[in-house]
Parts: sequence; C-alpha cells; structure tokens
Amino acid sequence: MMEKNITSVISGKKPQHDYPGKLIVLEGTDGVGRSTQAELLQNWLNVEGYGVTRSEWKSSLLMSRVIDKAKEKNALNTITFSLLYATDLADRLHNGIIPALKAGHIVIADRYFYTALARDVVRGADADWVRELYKFAPDADLVIYFTMPLEPLLRRIITTRGGLDFYESGRDIGMSTDLYQSFKLYQSQILFEYERMAKEFNFQSIAADDPVDAVQKALRKKLATVLSDKKLHSSV
Repeated sequence: MMEKNITSVISGKKPQHDYPGKLIVLEGTDGVGRSTQAELLQNWLNVEGYGVTRSEWKSSLLMSRVIDKAKEKNALNTITFSLLYATDLADRLHNGIIPALKAGHIVIADRYFYTALARDVVRGADADWVRELYKFAPDADLVIYFTMPLEPLLRRIITTRGGLDFYESGRDIGMSTDLYQSFKLYQSQILFEYERMAKEFNFQSIAADDPVDAVQKALRKKLATVLSDKKLHSSV
C-alpha cells in the first residue's frame, strides 16, 4: 500500500483505498469530545459484531515521544511540526490503519490528515505544500466534523481540563500574549480552514454541544450511510 501511495504522489493523484474495511474519521477542534464519541462508537460496533480498530492522533510508537520532547523544548518550527506529524501518520497507516482495513475492520480515526491541513496552514505552511506532503494518506470513507462555537468550547476546556494548552492556543506562533485571546484567534482560524475543507471532502457535520447521547445517536446514523449491514441500519 505504501508503495502504491508513493506512486500516487509522483503521479499527482490522491490514492483511494479499495480494502474491505471502512475508514471513519472524527474531526473537529480541541475539546469537542471526539475521544468520548470514538470510544462509545467502538463499544457499540463491537456489540454489533464488527471488528474495530481505533487510531488516535500522534500515537505512533515511533514518533509520539519524539514529538512530545520537541514540544517540551519548544523546538517545533512550522516545517518540523508538519514533517513530524506526517511521519507519525505514515507510521500509523503502515502498521495499524492499512492492515486493519485489509482485515475488514472499521477503523475509527480520532483526527486524520484533515487536522494537519488545517493546523499547518494556520501555522504558516504553504497550503499546496501541505497537501502534497499528505498525499500518501487515502481519503476517508466518512468524515464526521464535530462543530461547536468558540465560547462554549472555551468554557468546556477550562471546566474539564482546568486550563488551556500552549499549542492548542497557538501560543507557539505568537498570536497573542494573552492565553485566552490566543486560543480564540487560533481556534477561529482552525475553524475557518475546516469550513474550507468541508465541501471538498464531504464532511458530515454534527453539533458537539448537544448532549453526549444525542451526539452519539447522530454519529451512528451517519455511519449507517456508509455500511451495507441491514442489521446495523435497523438498530440506530
């Protein structure tokens, strides 16, 4: 698969996976509840008899510690930020996502290359360069985009985490010396990039500020549209 993807990059064509499994991506800004919904969805699919594999952002055994150490030292400029995360995804595709798709699993990805297309551009990377960089990653079968206005999002993060993260607030690129203002500026630009991608990649939007069970129900209905299992359709 990786060889086929490399060929696709050279030819300028984005690869499409043709494996029996389905790649389901959950996208959205920090704090919208992707991880909670991914876990609930996995548990439900397991009960329904599906093989499920989850893949989280920056979870490569090869790269996750490298990225964490670089962040601790504030050693990530725009290009190294892009390259390290691209390497992380490439490793996860090769060792986890692609084998699972070959085995017929439903792969639930908590963030995918769409995150990078948004973050890297906001951090100053050239949009065309970032897209070329991630051409090795096949498009998802379904992209769920969790949406939430900035003010409720800010309140949720402060309530659940007790504060704002340096990088998710864009402080590393000097948007503002005020942490809260920096968060709003950074996340608003991330939202703008997501909106630009929504039509191109056919994002399916779900309001993340609804109750957890309502969000999960909407997520299951969206998933049923890409699966042919009649039993699954009747259970949502």
